[in-house]
Amino acid sequence: MNGREEETTGRLLEAISNQSGRLDKVSVGLFPNVSRARMQALINQGAVKLNNKTCKNNNENVGIGDHIAIIMPPAVPATPTAENIALDIIFEDKDLLVINKPVGLVVHPAPGSPDGTLVNALLAHCGDSLSGIGGVKRPGIVHRLDKDTSGLIVVAKNDKAHRGLSEQLQDHSMARTYYAFVWGEPVPRAGKIDAPIGRHPTQRQKMAVVKSGKPAVTHYEVIEKLDGASLLRCKLETGRTHQIRVHLSHIGHPLVGDPAYGKGRRPPPIPLPRQALHAAEIRFVHPVTKKVMEFKCDLPPDLTALRAALSSIS
Repeated sequence: MNGREEETTGRLLEAISNQSGRLDKVSVGLFPNVSRARMQALINQGAVKLNNKTCKNNNENVGIGDHIAIIMPPAVPATPTAENIALDIIFEDKDLLVINKPVGLVVHPAPGSPDGTLVNALLAHCGDSLSGIGGVKRPGIVHRLDKDTSGLIVVAKNDKAHRGLSEQLQDHSMARTYYAFVWGEPVPRAGKIDAPIGRHPTQRQKMAVVKSGKPAVTHYEVIEKLDGASLLRCKLETGRTHQIRVHLSHIGHPLVGDPAYGKGRRPPPIPLPRQALHAAEIRFVHPVTKKVMEFKCDLPPDLTALRAALSSIS
């Protein structure tokens, strides 16, 4: 292939296989910056050649010494538009960002929130520093926070970082700690909630503990007793939708201010139009430098005020 074709078609990657096995699996080992899902898509699109022949079969057998070439197409523009939204960036390098997400900011565009999201803000902030996730110029959302949950979230800028962070999330080596204000005082004061979570059987907008749900495990401990409430430290083993909110409600101690899972409880002592949940700490291994990264984020002003109000009630 000549240079001109490379420029118009995409970037050329080449390697000689040092192992045998499936084409997609061997290729991921040779090109670690490309995720397996992305590699499979490239093979299906006819962008991969095995010994100079286009191969569209992910299961094609590769032997030691075989030549693999990939034409990486240029990343296409992301569907969401870039928007100039201020971000509280705790850390940033060429591979990832750690952001302190404020209350009210939706993470990813959805039918109810097509713009004004964290993704829109990141597209504007990162610009050309995004090499793309899965061939699209977009930030890689590894985990999410609810719109009305504040705190730390890590975002990948490229496929390699996204793949490494996602693997840590899946094998539970990424540590995430939340502060949660709940009504009452859990007994015991420290424990493990192991209860599967799935879609609520009648209220489809909510999640619930159901036998047919996916495994979900939350560890909690009371770190401060308040007036009719407690401040908990919660650590996740899994990352199900609304997990902490559902689990704490399930054991009879819903989050203060939670409109979905705390109905019937007394209102917060101060105006609080959101659930009292904050992603306070995150720890992971940097997927490129391999350094242990640990970040902490203090309670935001509204939850600091809630803490003071609950402490002062007689």
